[in-house]
Amino acid sequence: MRRFLRHRLLRPAQEFVQTESSGGLVLVVAAAAALAWANSPWGDSYRDLWVRTVRLDAGVYAFDQPLSHVVSEGLMALFFFVIGLEIKREFVHGELATRERAALPVVAAIGGMVGPACVYAAFNAGGDGARGWGIPMATDIAFALGVLTLLGPRIPFALKVFLLALAVVDDLGAIAVIAVFYAEVVAFGPLLLAGGLLVAFAACVRLGVRWPGVYVALGLVCWLAVLESGVHATVAGVLLALLVPAGPRRADDDAAAETGPEPALDRLERRLHPWVSYGVVPLFAFASAGVELSGSALGDAVRSPVAGGVAAGLVAGKPAGILLFAWLAVRARVAHLPRGVSWRQLSGAAVLAGIGFTVSLFVTGLAFGDAGLETDAKLGILAASLIAGVAGYAWLRAVHPVAAPGDG
Repeated sequence: MRRFLRHRLLRPAQEFVQTESSGGLVLVVAAAAALAWANSPWGDSYRDLWVRTVRLDAGVYAFDQPLSHVVSEGLMALFFFVIGLEIKREFVHGELATRERAALPVVAAIGGMVGPACVYAAFNAGGDGARGWGIPMATDIAFALGVLTLLGPRIPFALKVFLLALAVVDDLGAIAVIAVFYAEVVAFGPLLLAGGLLVAFAACVRLGVRWPGVYVALGLVCWLAVLESGVHATVAGVLLALLVPAGPRRADDDAAAETGPEPALDRLERRLHPWVSYGVVPLFAFASAGVELSGSALGDAVRSPVAGGVAAGLVAGKPAGILLFAWLAVRARVAHLPRGVSWRQLSGAAVLAGIGFTVSLFVTGLAFGDAGLETDAKLGILAASLIAGVAGYAWLRAVHPVAAPGDG
C-alpha cells in the first residue's frame, strides 16, 4: 500500500520538480542567447525574425500570424496545457487535494498575487502603464525550483512542494486574469463553437474513446475557435487539460499491475512535460527576452513607472504578500507550516517567488501594444527576477536548513 501511494502520489510531484529544475537552466541559456543576439551587430535580424509571417491555408481556414504569435499563442498553448494538467493533479491527488494541505499555499498564493498588483498600481495608477498590473503577479516555477536545486539537500522537499503548490495556484490566478482582463473584443460565435468542442472532448473521455487522433483533432479545432473568439488561445490548453481523466486506466504491463495503472493525466504530463520545459518555454524566452540594453533604453527604464512597478511588485510586493497572508492564515489556525519548514525557510521561498519570468513576459505581450512600455516592463522583469533569484539563494543559504531524512 505504501509503495502504491508513493508511486501514485509522490513520484509525479518529484518528477515535475526535477524536470522544472533542470528546465530552468535551459531557460537561462535561452534568455541569455536572446539578449546577446538582440544587442549584437546582428540585432536587427533578431527582431526581423519574429515579425515574419507564417501562412497556412487549409481551404476552409487560413492561418496568417507573425512567428512571434505562433510561439506565444500556439506553442505556449502546450505550456498552459501542461500547467492545466498539473493544476488538476494537485487538486485531485496532490498538495491541494484536501483543505488542510491546500490552505497555506492557496492563501499564500492569493497574497502573492494581491501584493505585487497593489504595488504596481501604486506606481502606475491613472498612467499609460496602468493596464500592466497583472505582469508581476506570476511566479516562474522553473527558475525558482532551479535555484532551490542549487542549494542541494539542505532544502527540505516539503519546502519545494510548498513552492510548487503555491506556483500552481499562482498559475491558476494568472490564467483567470488573462482570460478575464486581457481578452480582446469577444466574438461569441467561435466561443460557442469552442464550448461545443469541449463538450465533445469530455464526451469522448466519458465514453472511453482510445484513439489519440480524435482528441488531437478536437483540441486543435478548439484552440483555433478560441483564437478566433478574442479570448487568448492558450486558455484552450488549460480547459482541455482539466478534462483529462485523473483516474486509472487498465494496466498494460506487470509494473503497472504491481503499482496500479497509470492515470491518463500522469501519463500525458510525463510525456509532454520534458518537451515543454526543454523546448517550448526556452523558445518562448528566446522570442521574448531579446530586449535592447543600450544606455538610452536602460535610462528610460530606470525612470519608467512601468519598470519600477514591475520590479518593486516582484521583489517586494510578492514576498510581502505571501508572508503576510501565510502568517494571518497560521495565526487564524486555518493553516499550518509544512513539517520541517520554518518561517525563515518560508521567507526564502517567498523571495524566490518573486522570480516572475515566463508568465510575466507572456502577460506583458498581452497588456501593452506600445513597444516602449513593453520594453520597460521586460527590463523590469529581468532585473527583478535576477534580484529575487540571488536574494532568495543568499537568504536560504544563510539560513542553513537541515534536510529531513529522505528529502532531496
